[in-house]
Amino acid sequence: MADLRARFAGIELRNPFLLASGIWGESGESLKGAYEAGAGGVVTKSIGSAPRPGYPNPTIETYERFGFLNAMGLPNPGIEEYPREIAVARAAGVPVIGSVFGADADEFAKLAERMVPTGICAVELNLSCPHAEGFGSEIGQDPAEVEAVTKAVVRAVRIPVIAKLTPNTADIVELARAAERGGAAAVSAINTVRALAIDVRLRRPTLSHGLGGLSGSAIKPIGLACVWQISESVKIPVIGVGGIQTAEDALEYLMAGASAVEIGTAVAFEGIGVFGRLVADLSRLLDELGIPAAADAVGAAHHVAARSG
Repeated sequence: MADLRARFAGIELRNPFLLASGIWGESGESLKGAYEAGAGGVVTKSIGSAPRPGYPNPTIETYERFGFLNAMGLPNPGIEEYPREIAVARAAGVPVIGSVFGADADEFAKLAERMVPTGICAVELNLSCPHAEGFGSEIGQDPAEVEAVTKAVVRAVRIPVIAKLTPNTADIVELARAAERGGAAAVSAINTVRALAIDVRLRRPTLSHGLGGLSGSAIKPIGLACVWQISESVKIPVIGVGGIQTAEDALEYLMAGASAVEIGTAVAFEGIGVFGRLVADLSRLLDELGIPAAADAVGAAHHVAARSG
């Protein structure tokens, strides 16, 4: 049976599948449930300095089989309340990565500091939400801002810092390099792709906010390309995110250079049982291909490409 353990940036997971931020992370019980269902670890909702209700409905447009268009507006209970939920997950032994968002480097650093006492194993910086005004990709599209935010958080905490990068940019590699210069232990790629739907009868955008972010299998080729480019350009590990629904999808990301992967939209469609299925299917697939461990697959496609080139 293949060894599925994942080790990167000082983080150890029993398998490479992480619950993505923003999906199923409302409560400590849901985080715990994802782990008990088979996830290797979990990423919390993105937490800010104060509670946010998010945007009014409608906030989600569902596309059958291939994903969501959403503009939630980063709803969250705020840093005062959410540590109670992390405590529930940590009491069950769940490896938790805390996700935070802020308007500037100082706010990111203060939020990360508040997260550390909860027992998280790393902090993920949401520099990539495409629809929250004043946050996310509005900061994360600028390499100088990415470097400054990352550097401020790295100085403030003594746990691994992961920068989650936006695909809504001219050059995601420059963002990854900026995060690396700032001291990031790893980067996550990608967040949702900026997109729009219009209700032709109402003659207005479908979502109340207008623009949203597209997730699901439709964006997998974009995520793979970003992971491929980043892994060839920086020395720090990459976490692959975007459109993973099958073990084959996950293995593609690993072979493109990802050390772990985050699962989001598939959880929304299938429920947390998706983790058990992915773990079992990846183990069988690796055995079938004669790959003894998931770690052996990381970057494998680059080696073949280099030999054939």
